[in-house]
Amino acid sequence: MLSRACGILQQVGKLELSQQTPSDMTSEQPGNPLHGITLAKLLEQLVAHYGWDELGDIINIRCFTYDPSIKSSLAFLRKTPWARKKVETLYLDSKDDFQPPMTTDN
Repeated sequence: MLSRACGILQQVGKLELSQQTPSDMTSEQPGNPLHGITLAKLLEQLVAHYGWDELGDIINIRCFTYDPSIKSSLAFLRKTPWARKKVETLYLDSKDDFQPPMTTDN
């Protein structure tokens, strides 16, 4: 039994592994406007632009209207596909209106 297991391990060791690098494994998504934008960054930008009160008026979900926080909202949005879709749609519809980040020139 042990010799059979050793033989299997030797065969597995001889198998060629894929030559893909980690960067090759993440396929490009040219048609996805949300590619590279984390849910946290997306939510932070929406809150900075609209504020919690207006965001809760636009998308009426409890995590935006009752004691809102980025952490609790992220937890809810990651578990609730319909709510995440609404937030992503709002982001895409309004991202052109966002203020560019402030830069400091020294």
